[in-house]
Amino acid sequence: MTASNPSLRPWRDIERRKSRQIMVGNVPVGGDAPITVQTMTNTLTSDPKATIDQIRRCEEAGVDIIRVSCPDVESTAALKQIVRASQVPIVADIHFHYKRGIEAAEAGAACLRINPGNIGSAARVKEVVDAAKANGCAIRIGVNAGSLEKDLLEKYGEPCPEALVESALDHIKLLQDHDFHEFKVAVKASDVFLAVAAYSQLADAVDCPLHLGITEAGGLIGGTVKSSIGMGNLLWAGIGDTIRVSLSAEPEEEVRVGYEMLKALGLRTRGVRVVSCPSCARQGFDVIRTVQTLEERLQHIRTPLSLSVLGCVVNGPGEARETDIGITGGGAGKHMVYLSGVTDHHVEDNDMVDHIVKLVEAKAAEIEAASEQVEAAE
Repeated sequence: MTASNPSLRPWRDIERRKSRQIMVGNVPVGGDAPITVQTMTNTLTSDPKATIDQIRRCEEAGVDIIRVSCPDVESTAALKQIVRASQVPIVADIHFHYKRGIEAAEAGAACLRINPGNIGSAARVKEVVDAAKANGCAIRIGVNAGSLEKDLLEKYGEPCPEALVESALDHIKLLQDHDFHEFKVAVKASDVFLAVAAYSQLADAVDCPLHLGITEAGGLIGGTVKSSIGMGNLLWAGIGDTIRVSLSAEPEEEVRVGYEMLKALGLRTRGVRVVSCPSCARQGFDVIRTVQTLEERLQHIRTPLSLSVLGCVVNGPGEARETDIGITGGGAGKHMVYLSGVTDHHVEDNDMVDHIVKLVEAKAAEIEAASEQVEAAE
């Protein structure tokens, strides 16, 4: 066994829950498909230009699926233009109005986000299901601790895992009664313990794909922490087929956090994975500002590769041996650059950031070229 080969580290393996696969547009969800990263626009959907501009930024960040809110007829009227412009599948969140679901399906939405039990009579549920079938839409059942049905709150006294799961199973039955099976389910809560327990119970009860989220998680820092604890626990246990990190931040930030979460668990690889120290008095350069600048300037890199940025030689060489490119702080404004874990050359303070960016871009191009050669040979 060699420590440099992650595939030979059995203690890193995550065995994913076996779920059946559905299609959201052209994106597979569940089964052995990669765990997808989602977000939601916060523009007025009735303003297609603003919504499309925001979708573009999320696409640049790597979003796989994006949800838009459709609370009114003006929104579903604009949806057709938005769907045409989007490079990723659109999920229409129709709230409680069944007519918005029918309009969104006809406008080209790849998925409808509904609670079947909250859109009225069985006849209305059937109309939405029929529209989904006719237009090739999937459905996402969205159970939320903040909007549980009145009878379940009376039965259980408060939102609890059993109440969320029962709500999900009731909604699933409504769809299955109409012979509809292209659905995924979420049982979200803002309370980490409640959400994890509900998802864990639901994972044992059904075989459909699960959409993970800690709802109303908070701002960028607090929400990232809460989401990482809750969703990280579930993902580590093999539960989850698609995720949305809910932050009071711009949607593209949700996408970046989602990818970082999956990268940390070895479940997705996209872009540059940065290994960096918190800095101390030994640092040979300003680590904090350097990392901030590098992360910003390397956002365009989609090729998976690793970069270590360490301020001194205490842990620097050891970390650099495990990354594609590394730099450690040295004396007199000269710092050591590592390529593929081996010391290669020095770089001075003034040239350091530009130099590292060029090295990363060159390495990414090299990896892409090698990948293309392999594909061509096959």
